[in-house]
Amino acid sequence: MTQNLKILIVTAEAAPYATIGGLGQVAYYLPRALKKLGTEVAVFIPKYGTIDEKKFKIRMLYKGLMVPTGDSERKELVCNVKVRQGTKREPTVYFLENMEYYEQRANVYGYADDHIRFALLSRGVLEFTKLQYFKPTVLHCNDWHTGYVPNYLRTEYAGDAFFRNVTTVFTIHNLKNQGIFDFRFASPMDFDDGKSAPASFFDPQLKKQNALKRGIIYADLVNTVSETYAREMMTDKYGEGLSELIKEARDKIFGVLNGLDYNDFDPQNDKAIAHTYSWKNFANRKLNKKVLQREFSLDENPDIPILAYSGRLDSQKGIELLMSILPHLLGEYAVQFVILGTGDSKYKEFFTKLEADFPGRVGTHLMKNFVLPRKIYAGADILLLPSKFEPCGIVTIEGMRYGLVPVVRKTGGLADIVTDFNPQKGIGNGFTFKNFSDLSFFGSVVRAIHAYWRKSEWERLVKSVMKEDFSWGSAAEKYLDLYERAVEFRRDRQSPVTNIGRQIEY
Repeated sequence: MTQNLKILIVTAEAAPYATIGGLGQVAYYLPRALKKLGTEVAVFIPKYGTIDEKKFKIRMLYKGLMVPTGDSERKELVCNVKVRQGTKREPTVYFLENMEYYEQRANVYGYADDHIRFALLSRGVLEFTKLQYFKPTVLHCNDWHTGYVPNYLRTEYAGDAFFRNVTTVFTIHNLKNQGIFDFRFASPMDFDDGKSAPASFFDPQLKKQNALKRGIIYADLVNTVSETYAREMMTDKYGEGLSELIKEARDKIFGVLNGLDYNDFDPQNDKAIAHTYSWKNFANRKLNKKVLQREFSLDENPDIPILAYSGRLDSQKGIELLMSILPHLLGEYAVQFVILGTGDSKYKEFFTKLEADFPGRVGTHLMKNFVLPRKIYAGADILLLPSKFEPCGIVTIEGMRYGLVPVVRKTGGLADIVTDFNPQKGIGNGFTFKNFSDLSFFGSVVRAIHAYWRKSEWERLVKSVMKEDFSWGSAAEKYLDLYERAVEFRRDRQSPVTNIGRQIEY
């Protein structure tokens, strides 16, 4: 079955062309891992004005693609499709070009008409597939931006024989992101049950139609980026107003942990770090601590544990817990702390003051930097990530690849990645806590610090952490299984005797 699969990944962003967050990285690494397994795969994204056609050798493929809008006056939008041809290792990437909605925009997101921009992407990919440059078995849609795809496919295109056997997989990378309308506080007049016809592009009602909700309803299979988060989404606490729908659709909802490219993130060959190493050649790792201390103007001490945070300064990441415990930790324990990230000014002000209060022991870089994370992974000792919720937790996987021992809250993907260290039983690859509280977090960090001082035990733990396998190869195999399941689910829908347990009514 796998040999016959043709996967078209539809996404609002994909590295290296346009990437804002984790979605762009997934859209880069997953198709490459699928190709390595012998799967035919391509990617479909908007042609944003910032994408350099010469640099990426992008050429015109099709001019004048007419995309229906559903509007009685402005019936179609004219687009072009451009292409970067794939190689043995890289997927072919198709770009939907439109001057008004993509070319003249400086950013990927953040516009008042984002709902129109991504409805155009969603309907545009369906019109493109009809040209048969690439006819997919599975349309793999990602986040709310492409939740319209399964909605259009099963309503506007329901009678089109061309799409009869086309299957949809819908991946939720973060359930909290549901568009530019706040559906949590929608009035009864604005409430979207997900079953009305999609509004036209230019109808104000389109913004109030929940594309993510519709993706869940109409897709043949839904997954998120960790098994634990897939279960958490069914609770009121983490369900973001959609927990009842997700519970109703639970038979078609799965979780697959995102992977890491072990060739790209490889401490044995990483040119971004001063001293390369592996778990077999562990001594070299200690040399990177001195480099990191100099980078952040910390006191040079090879024995002191360095605690680290790398990521967004955002309440989702549990920054308030960091702010609560760090002054006490630094006051009571011989530790250093480095932080890399950007976010709200109140967080920046706190960490700037913390650095001033503890000179030589706290270092900050409160702006974006794409090289510095690897230096932190290679030189620090303990990663702190006390998230409120965490769909995946890729930073933890990246850090572990370099021997950075994690202290995390047991939620979402973090619960799937990190098991609590028990030296008596010889199990575990980090330190976890359950309750979102500063005391619980403080206790786990102290446990990690005490383990650090037991040098032989700590060295075994670091080596164990580095040996973990969270590669994209493993994740890609699980996605192939999901694609095959989705095809089966679609086939069941079309059979005379429908498997009711595998669908929600639409």
